[in-house]
Amino acid sequence: MSDLRVNAANEQPVNPRGSYVLYWMIAARRTRASFALDRALAHVRELGKPLLVFEPLRAGYPWASDRHHAFVMQGMAENARSCEAADIAYLPYVEPEPGAGAGLLAALAAKACVVVTDEQPGFFLPRMVAAAAKRITVRVEQVDGNGMLPLRAVDRAFATAASFRRQLQKTLPAHLATVPVDEPLARAPKIARGAVVPKLRGFASASLSAEPAVLAKLPIDHTVAPVSYRGGSAAAAATLDAFISGKLTRYADERSDPDADAASGLSPYLHFGHVGAHEIVARVWEHADWDPSRLVGAKVTGSREGWWGLPPYAESFLDEVITWRELGYVFCHHRSDHGTFESLPAWAQATLTKHAKDPRPERYTPKQLEAAKTADPVWNAAQRELVADGRIQNYLRMLWGKKILEWSPSPRAALATLIHLNNKYAVDGRDPNSHSGILWTLGLFDRAWGPERPIYGTIRYMTSGSTVRKLRLKAYLARWKA
Repeated sequence: MSDLRVNAANEQPVNPRGSYVLYWMIAARRTRASFALDRALAHVRELGKPLLVFEPLRAGYPWASDRHHAFVMQGMAENARSCEAADIAYLPYVEPEPGAGAGLLAALAAKACVVVTDEQPGFFLPRMVAAAAKRITVRVEQVDGNGMLPLRAVDRAFATAASFRRQLQKTLPAHLATVPVDEPLARAPKIARGAVVPKLRGFASASLSAEPAVLAKLPIDHTVAPVSYRGGSAAAAATLDAFISGKLTRYADERSDPDADAASGLSPYLHFGHVGAHEIVARVWEHADWDPSRLVGAKVTGSREGWWGLPPYAESFLDEVITWRELGYVFCHHRSDHGTFESLPAWAQATLTKHAKDPRPERYTPKQLEAAKTADPVWNAAQRELVADGRIQNYLRMLWGKKILEWSPSPRAALATLIHLNNKYAVDGRDPNSHSGILWTLGLFDRAWGPERPIYGTIRYMTSGSTVRKLRLKAYLARWKA
């Protein structure tokens, strides 16, 4: 893989006398098509030591709930089966109370040759890895498997999708030929098998069944119920199959139409690493009988369409899953203040501040918004979908954010409500791409729009009335009525 994808998190050496190579699985929660797993197995081959996969799930992170825990635990159960089938040592740990797992990683690392982990630039993960790496006495490597382009292939955050798209077209072709191994455990050397897991005092792991009785014992929010769809790589693969076979060709024309149901549904699985971008993109290429060698010498156009030389439906989806998704990841990686009002572009901060005290014809409290108690049936339907299903239809997600700005006492209050509702209920909440999506409603990655309006200033304006006239919503509204 590209050296840009491997980053040392400390200055400690590899210990060739250790008992195993430790893969600390925290973001790419899967056993297939994973650069991090490939890197760990490369150390296995070089050092001649077995592999130990350690996948923990903390209890004390913000917005921890039955919904998020169940989704992750379903994936953990699947990883346990995959590792058992390959005779790879796998240690899952579901923390029974906040802080109970303190020292566990250090104890495992004390017997390791090297620690390999995932790099994900959002939420608490960068701080967690940095803090752990300071205490670990062997080399800790972070592996970036977030997107098609390594995070360090660009040196800054980008203000717009158009500017990032031009950079992608210059930079991406050189990285497309390097992909993770489809089934790394099937190709693992014999020495990778059967690591002896250290006996750890006080260690106990909860069942991975994610059944209500198991979740009820954990100190997490039990008011946010699990979603109807399962987590894990098998569910991700089934969702990807359904999208490729039944929705991809409709994506360009119908993805914004709620009643068409042409969205991929892959975002929750991407967020928790149950599927990777490379696997998704490869399936799109396969569907169109295309390979990346066709981009050799391709002219940089900056255009959303035509650069790939693929059918419009494929180009439309690739622009979303590569350009827009990785724009958010790069922004998050290069801006430590991502998710704050100060991370918005200067023009957006200025216009929102100018209109911060404008009268609000309608005002709703955060509790009223959370309960979908507004006079707007379209917005209420979107909020009910979020609460019940852990996601909002693509186009309505934008309207959802715009109306919260309109109904909140200030732009900063609106942002706080957006982040809370998104992170509490969305299965893909807390993700760099999810955060950049809600900040887009306040001007991130956008431009000023006229005419200047009350409350919005020059922020792009959207209304429920125009949405009803523009889109087919009858079935959607019927499904998510009160």
